Amino acid sequence: MDREQMALLKEIMEVGFLLVEINLYLDTHPEDEKALRLHNTYSQRYDELTSLYEARYGLLTFTGKSGCPWSYINGPWPWEVNFDI
Repeated sequence: MDREQMALLKEIMEVGFLLVEINLYLDTHPEDEKALRLHNTYSQRYDELTSLYEARYGLLTFTGKSGCPWSYINGPWPWEVNFDI
């Protein structure tokens, strides 16, 4: 995995984490319009990042669109990624 791919994957993971946290907050504060706007902004960014990643490197999840044969089997698998780069 090259540095560009690693950087993109890390950003996807960071934005995904933010979305989970904002979602948990919105569960208890559903009227917070600022938090909702923040959620929508990060949700759009997440979609952009995952689309970019999948176009360049292949599927991130089983819900992505792929032809046959499945491209994600070419690796690396999650346990093969060295995040210390």
